Formats: sequence, C-alpha cells, structure tokens
Amino acid sequence: MTESAASTYRIQGDTGEWEVVIGLEVHAQVTSNAKLFSGAATAFGAEPNTQVSLVDAAMPGMLPVPNKECIRQAVRTGMALGAVINKWSRFDRKNYFYADLPQGYQISQLYHPLVGEGAIEISLDEKDPDAEVKTIGIERIHVEQDAGKLMHDQHPTRSYVDLNRAGVALMEIVSRPDMRSPQEAGAYLSKLRSILRYVGSCDGNMDQGSMRADVNVSVRKPGEELGTRTETKNVNSVRFVMQAIETEARRQVEVLESGGRIVQETRLFDPDRGETRSMRSKEDAHDYRYFPDPDLLPLELDDAFLAECEASLPELPDAKRRRYESDLGLPAYNAAVLTAEAETARWFEALLAESARIQKKGEQEVARAASNWLIGDLYGALNKLGRGIDESPVSPERGAELLALVADGTISGSLAKQVFEIMLETGEAPGWIVEERGLKQTSDTGAIEAVIAEVMAANEDKVIEYRSGKDKLFGFFVGQTMKAMGGKANPAVVNELLKKALG
Repeated sequence: MTESAASTYRIQGDTGEWEVVIGLEVHAQVTSNAKLFSGAATAFGAEPNTQVSLVDAAMPGMLPVPNKECIRQAVRTGMALGAVINKWSRFDRKNYFYADLPQGYQISQLYHPLVGEGAIEISLDEKDPDAEVKTIGIERIHVEQDAGKLMHDQHPTRSYVDLNRAGVALMEIVSRPDMRSPQEAGAYLSKLRSILRYVGSCDGNMDQGSMRADVNVSVRKPGEELGTRTETKNVNSVRFVMQAIETEARRQVEVLESGGRIVQETRLFDPDRGETRSMRSKEDAHDYRYFPDPDLLPLELDDAFLAECEASLPELPDAKRRRYESDLGLPAYNAAVLTAEAETARWFEALLAESARIQKKGEQEVARAASNWLIGDLYGALNKLGRGIDESPVSPERGAELLALVADGTISGSLAKQVFEIMLETGEAPGWIVEERGLKQTSDTGAIEAVIAEVMAANEDKVIEYRSGKDKLFGFFVGQTMKAMGGKANPAVVNELLKKALG
C-alpha cells in the first residue's frame, strides 16, 4: 500500500493496484433548542423518554410544524459551503419499519432538498502553505428528522426504546464520490466539522452522536468504471472513518481477487476487531416508497430571510487564516493552527485584543508573540491536563498580562514559564506572582558583572578555549550566569556584558 500522496493512494493486490473511491454522508444534528417538527427539548444526556412530545411519539392526529430555526441553520450551513440554496423545497416520507421509528416513516427530503450543490477545499496538511489543495464536491444538504435509539444492554432478554432523539433535526450533507484515500476523507470530515462549528449550526461532538458519518466505499482498477459500493453506517470519529475505509477497501479487494463479487449492502465498523460486518442489503430509493408528506406544505424562502441568514455568517476558517497571514503577519503554520477550531480562534483574538490594549501597541505588533505562546506554552499545558482551550485554567486576559510582563522587561522568557506554571496551579494573576515571589528580572550591570567574574574564575580552562577560537562556548557562559542568578538576569544585558568580559 502506498501513501506518498492522496492522488496515488493504492491498495496493492495479487492482480495489481486498486483505486479506492469514497463518498461520505454526514449526519449533523442541528443546533436548536427544539426538534424539527415539535417543541420537545434536544438537550444531550437527558433521562430516557423525558424529551418526547405527542408528535414525536406519533400519536393520532398530531401534526408536524416545521421549526424555523432548524431551517435557518441549514440554510446558513449551505451558504458557508458556497452551495445553491433552493428557495422551494419539499419534505418526503421515507417509509420503513423499525422499533425506534414510531411513525413508521422518516420525514426527509429526497427529491427537492433545501440545499443543492456546493464544495469544500481540503489539504492533507493545512499547516503547509504549499500543500496540494483539492476540491470535494457537495451534492446536497437535506433536512430530516432523526430516529430514536434502541437500548440492548438494560435487560438480559429485552430491548428498550429511548425516543429522546426521535424528531431531532439533522442535516444530511452528502458529498460527491471525490475522495480517493482515507487521508482525504479524514481531511474532508475535519474541515466540514470545523465549518459547522464556526457557523454554529452543529456542535460537532461526534462522541455524543451529534455528528456521524455513513461511509460509502468501492474499489476499481485505475481507469475502470466505478465498482459496487457498500455503506458503513454511523461511524463516529475521524479516526474511525479512516480506519473503516482502509478496512472495507482491503476486504473488497480480497473478495474480488478471490473471484467473488461485492454486494451492495449496509455494513457496520467494529473498531475493536478492526473489521466491517454486514448488517443488511442496501435498499434503493424505490424500496422506501418515497412520496410527498401530505401533512407539510413545501418550504418557500423569501429574499429577506436569505439575506438575514447570509448576514449572520461569521468569518469562516479559510478567510480567517488568510487574514491572520496577511494582516497580522503570522506564519502559515501559526495561522492554520489558530483557525482550525472556532474556539481557538476566539481565544486567540481575545488574547490579541487584550495584549494590544495593555501594551498600547497595534495587534500586528503583538500577534506573533501571542500566537507563539498560545501554540507552544498554553497548548502544551492543556495537552498535559487533557483539556480543550475552552477549559483553560488561564484566561486570555491573564495570558495577555503575562505577555506584557515579558514585553516590558519585567520578567524574562524563562521566568515567564515559571510564572505560567504557578498560574496554572493557583489561578493567581501573573503580576501578583512576580511581586510576591521576587521573580522580577534584573538589569543591574554591577550585579551581573560580579556574577560573570565568578563564573569565569570557576571555569578558567573554558575561558582559554573560548579565547582560542571555540565560540560555541559562549552559550555555556550565558547558561552558567543565568543559573547563578536564578534566571532573573536580563538575557540581553548578560550577552552584552559577557562579550566584553570574554574579549
């Protein structure tokens, strides 16, 4: 198997190389306080069957009423993906029987979806400005209601049904089969999740089931027609999506090379066993007997509604990244890291604004130091703590105070790391820590010269070596001087005085 580039990803079989063709159907739970067609709550983690209205339970005579906020969020998502917004769309009934579907049908949008074609640009390395960019087509986004949940582990002989999710609004975001490697699929899903979180139309919490992917995979010899695809349902992490693709593609190659044929079916990915398993044969549209829902009028959107949706969109990650590079002068790597998640970008911008205010400088002047500290010191600390940036024990305001102490020479960079460690543990303000613990940096030339003399006297052999041409020993003398002064000496003054003393 070669992975030198996404476009050349192949599975090597006994009969030669096989190409993998991938499409994703992402189900994203719409951010709203109520369900798609009822006023029942949507909060995660509620006790089973405590968020079920008469509509959700399919009681006779209970008619659905569309939730405007769900439609608004889906339109905003389509706009963020540069997609066509259909002013006229229609709800259809998708008929099938399952215990977690009280109505006996799902209300969806097969023939006339709310959102038409769009696209996402991906890169296999968002932090590399020279990495190849590929466009993945979006076929459509339709709005539909979720089903309930079967619970098989509550009783040894019975299964229970929790209808809390029944009727929750979903956006089904259907890609074109444009991806050719697990890495491309992972990059696509990560980018889509980032955009949804920026827009605020879905929280993207895959571990809670609010975003999950159905993975369509087929294999073919390069240049041949598309092969028969399988659909692996409800994969709930980027890593598992990539693993499911590789596992299923390898299985299909083995089947074909042993003389078998691929059956169009729905499969399940078992990450513990590293395998996909058959669930049922894959139905076609006619098997679901789709027809227009007689209880719902078509959706008709006016220009004022669309204008309001567009005006509400935030700056999206690609545009924000370009602005960080052009306006703030940040390196491409820093800009990519800071804009990958909406929470990180918001935290950084709060840090940047406060740093500029305290230091009385423009944002561009303080941006690089702020971004380096966030990506290095703060991220390192949060990784050790196992927290996200929204759970940081240090606020942007406290971070800005710390950076200002370094900028004005009150503390050195090494002292700042000590102060930051104390901030993480105690939550105390950096200025107070510096004062109480006597951590101020000193620029007293007399005191520094005295320490330098002591260091040179204790290392006469190295002084002779330095003066005979071993310039690299200069760092040794800097380190010894800083160590002797407890890291409180001004590094610039130390460097200047050492050069004079060593000659």
